[in-house]
Amino acid sequence: MDENYNGKRSKELAIVWAGIGRVYVKCDAVKNVATFSCHGQSAFGFSSESIMTDGSGGLDQFCNSSFWDYELSWNTSSPDLTICFERTVLVWVPCGFLWLFLLLEISYLHRSLDRLIPWSWINVSKMITSLLLLILECVNFFYTVQQDSSGEPVPDVNYLTPCIIFFTILVQLVLVMLEKKRGMQSSPILFFFWFLLMVCGIAEFQTLLRQDSEQRSDYENVLFITYMIYFPLVVIMFFLNCFGDATPKYINHPRGERPNPEVSSSFLSLLTFAWLDQLVWQGYRKPLTQDTMWNLSHDNCANTIVSIWDKHWQRSFNKKGRRQPRSPSPTAHANYSNNVVHVQPHDTPTAPIKPISVLPTMIKTFGWQFLFGASLKLVHDIVQFVSPLLLSRLIEFTESIDTDVVEPVWRGYFYALLMFLAAQFQSFILAQYFKRMYVIGLHMRTGVISAVYRKALLISNAARKDSTVGEIVNLMSVDAQRFMDLMAYFNMLWSAPLQIIIALYLLYDKLGASVASGVVVMVVLIPINGFIASRTKTLQISQMKSKDQRVKLMNEILNGIKVLKLYAWEPSFEEQVLGVRSKEIKVLKKAAYLNAGTSFIWSCTPFLVVFASLATFVLVNPGAVLTAEKMFVSITLLNILSMPLGLTPIILAYTVQVSLVTFATYINIEDTNILNSNKAFVSISLFNLLRFPIAMLPMLISNLIQASVSLKRLNKFLNADELDPTSVSHDASEEHPVVVEKGTFAWGYGEGEEGRPILENINLKVKPGALVAVVGTVGAGKSSLCSAILGEMEKLEGKVNVKGSIAYVAQQAWIQNATLENNILFGHAKENDRYNSCIRSCALASDLEMLPGGDQTEIGEKGINLSGGQKQRVSLARAVYSDADIYLLDDPLSAVDAHVGKHIFQQVIGPQGILKNKSRVLVTHGITYLPRVDYILVLKNGKVSESGTYAELVEKKGEFQEFLLQYLSEKEEDDSVEELEDIKHQLESKIGREALQRQISRKRQESESESMDGEKTGSLKRVKRISESEKDSLKQPKRISESEKGQDGIILPAGGKEPKVGQKLVEAEKAETGKVSFQVYGYYLRAVGVLASVMTIIFYVLAQGCSVGSNLWLSKWSESYGPNGTMPDEDRNMYLGVYASFGVGQAGFILGGAFCLSFGALDAAEGLHRHILRQVLRFPMAFFDTNPLGRIINRFGKDIDTMDNVLPWSIRSWLVCFVTVLATFIVIMAATIEFTAVMVPAMVIYYFVQTLYVATSRQLKRIESVSRSPIYSHFGETIQGAPTIRAYDRQHQFIHESETKVDNNLISSHPSIMANRWLAVRLEFIGNIMTFSAAMFAVAYRGNISGGIVGLSVSYALSVTQTLNWLVRMTSDVETNIVAVERIKEYTETPQEAAWEVPNKKPPKEWPEKGVVKFDKYSTRYRTGLDLVVKDITCNIDMGEKVGIVGRTGAGKSSLTLGLFRIIEPAGGQISIDSVNIAEIGLHDLRSRLTIIPQDPVLFSGTLRMNLDPFNMYSDEKVWQALEQSHLKEFVASLTTRLQFEVAEGGDNLSVGQRQLVCLARALLRKTRVLILDEATAAVDLETDDLIQDTIRQEFADCTVITIAHRLNTIMDSNRVLVLSRGEVKEFDSPVALLKNKSSIFYGMAKDAGLV
Repeated sequence: MDENYNGKRSKELAIVWAGIGRVYVKCDAVKNVATFSCHGQSAFGFSSESIMTDGSGGLDQFCNSSFWDYELSWNTSSPDLTICFERTVLVWVPCGFLWLFLLLEISYLHRSLDRLIPWSWINVSKMITSLLLLILECVNFFYTVQQDSSGEPVPDVNYLTPCIIFFTILVQLVLVMLEKKRGMQSSPILFFFWFLLMVCGIAEFQTLLRQDSEQRSDYENVLFITYMIYFPLVVIMFFLNCFGDATPKYINHPRGERPNPEVSSSFLSLLTFAWLDQLVWQGYRKPLTQDTMWNLSHDNCANTIVSIWDKHWQRSFNKKGRRQPRSPSPTAHANYSNNVVHVQPHDTPTAPIKPISVLPTMIKTFGWQFLFGASLKLVHDIVQFVSPLLLSRLIEFTESIDTDVVEPVWRGYFYALLMFLAAQFQSFILAQYFKRMYVIGLHMRTGVISAVYRKALLISNAARKDSTVGEIVNLMSVDAQRFMDLMAYFNMLWSAPLQIIIALYLLYDKLGASVASGVVVMVVLIPINGFIASRTKTLQISQMKSKDQRVKLMNEILNGIKVLKLYAWEPSFEEQVLGVRSKEIKVLKKAAYLNAGTSFIWSCTPFLVVFASLATFVLVNPGAVLTAEKMFVSITLLNILSMPLGLTPIILAYTVQVSLVTFATYINIEDTNILNSNKAFVSISLFNLLRFPIAMLPMLISNLIQASVSLKRLNKFLNADELDPTSVSHDASEEHPVVVEKGTFAWGYGEGEEGRPILENINLKVKPGALVAVVGTVGAGKSSLCSAILGEMEKLEGKVNVKGSIAYVAQQAWIQNATLENNILFGHAKENDRYNSCIRSCALASDLEMLPGGDQTEIGEKGINLSGGQKQRVSLARAVYSDADIYLLDDPLSAVDAHVGKHIFQQVIGPQGILKNKSRVLVTHGITYLPRVDYILVLKNGKVSESGTYAELVEKKGEFQEFLLQYLSEKEEDDSVEELEDIKHQLESKIGREALQRQISRKRQESESESMDGEKTGSLKRVKRISESEKDSLKQPKRISESEKGQDGIILPAGGKEPKVGQKLVEAEKAETGKVSFQVYGYYLRAVGVLASVMTIIFYVLAQGCSVGSNLWLSKWSESYGPNGTMPDEDRNMYLGVYASFGVGQAGFILGGAFCLSFGALDAAEGLHRHILRQVLRFPMAFFDTNPLGRIINRFGKDIDTMDNVLPWSIRSWLVCFVTVLATFIVIMAATIEFTAVMVPAMVIYYFVQTLYVATSRQLKRIESVSRSPIYSHFGETIQGAPTIRAYDRQHQFIHESETKVDNNLISSHPSIMANRWLAVRLEFIGNIMTFSAAMFAVAYRGNISGGIVGLSVSYALSVTQTLNWLVRMTSDVETNIVAVERIKEYTETPQEAAWEVPNKKPPKEWPEKGVVKFDKYSTRYRTGLDLVVKDITCNIDMGEKVGIVGRTGAGKSSLTLGLFRIIEPAGGQISIDSVNIAEIGLHDLRSRLTIIPQDPVLFSGTLRMNLDPFNMYSDEKVWQALEQSHLKEFVASLTTRLQFEVAEGGDNLSVGQRQLVCLARALLRKTRVLILDEATAAVDLETDDLIQDTIRQEFADCTVITIAHRLNTIMDSNRVLVLSRGEVKEFDSPVALLKNKSSIFYGMAKDAGLV
C-alpha cells in the first residue's frame, strides 16, 4: 500500500476476515503504517502477512498469501497445503496437461477411420456436465469481478484460475463433440485430464470442508458453494470417461459377428484389461473353442500388417535401385510380384547388387510402436527403484521412536501409501509395455510369414533347390518365432546397463566401496556361467542330433508301417529306435549334472553377493553400522529385478555369491562398519535389482545371435532368384495362342549344371483350337517344354508368347487337402451344369459313388486317399472346369487304365471332346491317340527332331517312325489291339512287312541289352509308366484301399443322400478341454518315482527354510549392536559364519533337489518313450489311416522333447515359487500376526483369479497350437503346387488363404497374450495390497516392532507380488507342459491290434507245410462304422496252386490280402491255412510264415543287409544266394561296401527296379509255402518284369501263389482266377474257361483291356 493510503479505506479494512476457515484474526489498521499486525491465512487467498506495502513479488503476491509453507506441509502432525498452492499448481498441472497433449489428441481424431457416434447417455452426460462446469466458472469469474468492483480485496489468482479452467473445459467440450463426429469411442488424453483434475482438486475440497462456515464472508460463501458443486461434477466427468462411448454408425472396417471388445473399450478398461473379463468368465464356465473366439480387430489382421510391411519393403527396394519385376498383367502366369529381389537374366549384364535386408522394413513397420514401448520401459525402470528408497524411509521411520527426533505418524502411512501407488503405477506400466512388445512380436511374425509365403510363390526353380520344404517352413515357424520371442526382452540392451548403473549408485550410497566386492563376485561368475552355458550348448547340439536321428527313424517306420506289419519286422525297428534313444538319454543325463550345477550356482549367487558386500561393509570400517534399513533395502532391490526362481536359473546365477562376499568385505575392512538392518536389507534389495540385468545380458546376447542367424537365413531366402516375369510375353496381337520361336531354356543361370540348356532352338506355334501332341523318349524334354511355356524355366534365348489364360495338368497331379469339389473348383464359383459335365467327361462319376462322402469327401495330404489315376482325373477335371483358353496337358493319360484313357481322350481332349475348341498341348506316350491329333512335335535330347501331322511324320521315316517302332517292340497288352494293328499296317505300307518285323526285333534286342547294362551300373534305363487308377491300399501306406472306397449308399454327384459315417478320413486333432486330470499328474509322478518325488519336495522345502533363516539371522544381526554401535569381533564373526552356513545349506539342498528331479524326470521320459513306442507299433492299420503321420511324429518329437527338457524345469520352477510364497507369508505373519486378516481374503481372491486365468489360458493355448499347424501345412502344400498355382494365376487366392489361416491363429494367440497381462495386473494389485498392508501394520505397531523385523517383513512383501504372479504362470506352464504327458498317455491307452504271440496257440514250427488256404464265409470291414468290404467269401486254394484275384476298382481284391495277414480283422467267418484258424494264433506267428512282395518297394535307411534280414536270422551265404536269384548279385558285388552298403531314406540311392528286386530277395530269403504278389512288377520296366516273373516261377514252383492283378496279362497263366465284385465272389475258374463264357465278368474285363 502506498503512503497516501487514506484513513477511510484504512478504517474499512480495520476489521477483515483475514483467517476465514483457519484462523479468525482481528487486525487493527494503523494510519499511514504499511503493515498489518495480524497473522493467518484466508481459505481463498487473503493473508495478513502477504498484504504488504513493499510489493513483495512472485506467487505470494499473486495469491496475496504464502505459496509454500514447509512447516505447514511437512514438519507438523497435521499436514496441509497452502491455499495458494491448491489454486495455482493443482489447477495448472491438469489443465496444462490437456493443452500440452492437445496436438496428440487432434492426431488421434485425424487418424480415426470410423464416423458418427450416435447420441448416448455417455456423450449427452458429458456435454451437460461440461456446460454446467462452464457456467460455474463464469459465475466464479463474474462474481469476482463484481466483488472487486465493489471494493472487496480479490487476489489475482481468483481471476486467472476460472479463466484457465473455463477455456480448458471448453476445449475439452469441443474435443468431445469431435470424438462423437469422428467415431472415437474413448480418449486417453481426456481420461488423464479428468483424473488429474479430480486428484488435484481433492486438496482444496478437503480444505474447504474443514473450515468453519461461520467465519466465511458472503464472497467466500459463494466461492465455497460453487466449488462444492464443481468438484462433484469433476468426479462425474472422470466417471463418465471411465466408459467407452457407443459404437459408431459408420465403421470403416467391419468388426464381424463377434466384435473384439478391445476396439470399443474405454481407456480405463484397456489399462486394467477389464475388456477381457467377458472371455475369462466364459472360459471359466465352459471350455473355449475356436467358434467362440472374438473376431480380430482390423489393426491385428494379417492383411493390415502385410499392407504396411509391403509398402516399406517396396521403399527399401526402390532405395537400393533394384530393378523391380514387371507388374503382372491380368492374364500373366508365373509372374506374380511382391516387390522382392529379382535377378536379371545373364544376358543383361549388371554390376553386382548388394542383397536387401529385411531389417529396415521391420524397423520402419514397427519402429514407432517399439519406441513407445521403450519409453514405457524407461519409466518402469526408474519407478521400480522408488520402493527400496521408500523402504529405507520406512525403516528409518520405525527406528525414529528410539531417537530424539520422532517422526510424526502420518509420515509412516504416507510412505506406505506412496509404496502402494508406486508399485501399482509400476504394474500398469509394465503390463502395457509387455502388451505392446508381444503384439509387435505377433505382428512381426505375421509379416515374416507373409513375406516368406509370397516369396515362395515367386522363387525360381534353381533357387528352390537350395532349400528343402522343411527349411523353408522353418523360416515361417522357427525363425519368425525367434523375432517374436526377442521383442519382449530386446529393450534389455539399454535397460540392463541403466538398471545396473542406478542400482550400483544406490548401493554405493548405502555401503560405500564395499559394494565393489559383490560386483567382483558377479564378474568372476561370468566366465564360470559362460563355461557351463557353452558346455550345455554342446550337449544340446549332441542331443538334437540324436533326437533328429530318432525322429527321422520314426518317420521312416511310420511311412513304412504297413510293410513292417506285413513282414513282422516291428521288434527289430523298435530296438533300433531304443538304441538311439539310449544315446540321447546319456547326453541328457550329462546335461542334468550341468543343470544341477547351474542350480547350485544360481542358489549360491544372490546369497554370496549380499554376503560379500555386507561382510566387506562391517569388516572394512569397525565404526560402520549395518542397519536394518541398509539390509532390507538391499534385499528389496535384489528382489525387484530377480526373475521367478525356476524360470531363469542361469540368470539368477549372479547374486547370492556377490552379497555374501560384499557383506563379508564390509564388516572385515574396518571395525567401525556396523551391519544394521537398514544397511543390510536395503543393500540386499539393491543387489536383487542388479541380479536380473547382469544375468539377463548373456541370455539376451544369445537371443540376439539366434535372431541375427534367423535374419541372415530370411535375407538369403528373400534375396533368392525369382522367375523372370518377362520370359513369357502376353502380346494379344499375336495370331496364335502359343508361340515359341528359337527358344533355348535352362533351369537356371550360370556355368554349372543348372545353367545347362535343357531345350534348345525350340520352334512351336499352336493354332487356335488345335490339338498338338508332344512325343519323345524319357528325358527328351517334353515336360520341360510345358514348363517353358508357363515361364517356369529361365529363357536364355528366343521368344515365348502366350495369348489367353492357361490351364495346366501336371505330370504328377497336385491335390490339395480339401474336399474333392474344392479341388475341382479351385476357387471358381460353382456352376452345376459345367461341374457335372466335368465329372462325367473326366470319368469321375463312378469314383464319387465309391467315395464315402461323394464330392464332399475330404482328400488327405497329397491326395493320400485317392489312387494315382483318381488324382490325375481330379487334376484334369480342375483344368476342364477352369474354362481356360489354352490347355497344357503333361501326360495325363499315363496314370489311368487303357479304357479310362480312351474315354477321357474321346470325351475331353480329342477332336470330339469338351475341349475341342480350345488350344491344347498334349504330352503323351500313347501312340494310339496320335492319329487323331492336329499336329505332332517330336523331341529328342531337348531339341525338335521332327514336327508335322501324323501322316507327314510317318512318311518321313525319321525319329517319329523310330519312336513308333520302339513302342511296338515293347507293346503293352492293355492297349487296343485294333489300334496297334492300324499303326502296324500304316508302317508296313511304308517300309514293308519283313522290314518292319526286323526293325521291331532289333529294337527288342537293343532294349534288352540296355536293360542288362543298366542293371550292372545300377540305373535301369526305362521306368515304365503304370496304370495307377486301380492301385489299392499298398500303393501308399495310409491310402484307403479301393474296397473301402467301394461302399454302397454313397453320395452321388447330384447329391441328395446323407453322408455316411467315416466320410471324413483324417479326423481333426483332438484338443483336450477342461482341466488336466489329476490322473495325468499321478501317471507322471509314478513314472518319475515316489522316492524321487518326495525327496525333491523335502530338499526344496529345506532350501527355502535356509533362505528364510538367513534373512531372519540378518535381522537379528542388525539388532545386536551395543548402545554405541559396537560389537565384539567374535560376535561379528559368529554372525558372519552362521549367515554363510545358511547360504551353503540352501545351495546344497537345492543341488540335491535338482539331482532328484532331473534324474527322476529323465527316468520318466525314458520309460514313457519306451511305452508309447511299444504301443504305436502295435496300433492297428486303421489308426494310421485316420491319423496324419505328422500328428504321430509330433508325439515322438515335440511331446517327448517337452518331457525331456521343458517339463522338469517347469515343475522345479513351480515348486520353488510355491515354497517361496509359503515362506513369505510365514515370515510376514511371524512379524505381524495381524497380517493374517489381510492375507486370508487376499489368498481367496488370488486363488479365484488364478483359477479363472488358468482355465481360460489353458484352452487358449490349446486352440492356438491346433490353429498353428494349418499355416505350415498350407505353406508346404503351396510350395509343392506352386507351378500349378502360378499356371492358373491363383496366387492371390492362396495368399488370401494363408492370411486367413494366420488370422485364425491370431484369434487365439492375441487373447492369450492379453490374458497374461490381465492376470499380471490383478495379481500384482493383490500383491501390492499385501505390501501396503505389511507396511501399514509396521507403522501401526511402531515401538513394538524393530527396524530389522520391519525390513524383513516389507522386503518379503515387496517380493511377493512378483512371486505370486510367477506362481500362477508356473502353474499354467506346468499344466500346459503336462499336456505332453496327457497326449502320450492317450496313445498308451489307444486300442491295439491282436497279440503278436499267443503262447498256448503257437502253430507248429514247420507251419504251413502245404499252403492250403481256405476261406469260410469270410467277411471283413476296414473300421467300425464302415460297410463290409468282403462279404461271405467261401473258396479253397489248394496246395501249390497259382490263383489270380481280379476285379474292378473297389471289388475288394486287396482286402483279401489284408485279411490274410490280419491287417484287418474278420467281421465274420474265418480263414484257415493248413487247417489252422489264423484268427486264433499270434500276429507275428502268422505274418512271419507268409511271404508278400508288395506293389511299392519300401526300403529303410540303413545297410542293405538290414533291409534284407533285420533280425540277422540268415547267414551271409544265404543272403548272397538270394541276391543272385533276384539278379542283384553283380550290382551288390560291384559296390565298395557290398552288403554294408548304406541305403538312403526311402531307398532313394537305388533305382525303382533295384528296390523291387530287393523286395524279391527278401521273399526269397523267407520263402514260405504261401506267397502273395500284389502286382509286384507294375512299377518296373519290362525287362525287370520278365526277370522277376521267371524267378518267381522257378523258386516258388511248389508254393501256393496268390496274385492280386491289375493288368490281366500277368495272371493269364494262373491255374484259376477269382473274380470279385463289390466284395463278393462272382467267378472262380480257370482263365480259359472264363474267357469261353462271353457273358462272364472276366471276359468283359479282358475285352476292355484289349486281350480278346
